[in-house]
Amino acid sequence: MKRVLLSWSSGKDCAWALHVLRQASGVEVVGLLTTINTQFDRVAMHGTRRAVLEAQAEAAGVPLWTVPLPWPCPNEIYEARMAEACARARREQIDAVAFGDLFLPDVRAYRERQLAGTGLEPLFPLWQIPTGELARAMIDEGLRAKLVCVDSRQLSAAFAGRDFDAALLSDLPPEIDPCGERGEFHTCAYDGPMFARALELEPGEIVHRDGFVFADFLPLQEAVIG
Repeated sequence: MKRVLLSWSSGKDCAWALHVLRQASGVEVVGLLTTINTQFDRVAMHGTRRAVLEAQAEAAGVPLWTVPLPWPCPNEIYEARMAEACARARREQIDAVAFGDLFLPDVRAYRERQLAGTGLEPLFPLWQIPTGELARAMIDEGLRAKLVCVDSRQLSAAFAGRDFDAALLSDLPPEIDPCGERGEFHTCAYDGPMFARALELEPGEIVHRDGFVFADFLPLQEAVIG
């Protein structure tokens, strides 16, 4: 049995990668690896709250591995922290690290360089699946996600907070990748076949920062308490 650590951003692609890996024979996903911005206590780039991240891991039934990162984070610190995570993975007899990357060769090459010499095999279970086809398959098979980060230089800020659904795919401009693979948008998955139950999320603030638009979501229980 190949023991796999899955790079987990909280978004739809890593969630779908979990679903695909679980359908593969001889593979066991034993951990979700996430980088956390320690200043905001959120998933780096996506802005997902730690409480939502923890709820995802619980619903997926997979232990969460967090890698704390300062903000701003120089690349050498990022690489050092990831090297520590890789060393831990080998100590725990993990064989591979999987990524939800879709088609950007420079991103894949960087992942492969990071893992070179670590004893960990890089896996890309969604690689080069046409993104229009992939987006429709995700939606048709029950994956649900919110757009939590939009690059307003590529896509209208009005898309922040929307559901990743068939209506969204119809509304996206033709130059925008259906899965947002060029950074046009990032998502937070809250339901689908990879989860034992749906997460209940309450919308929060919309925040504009450095050209990005972040739609905040809180776990419903936390929202009620707050």
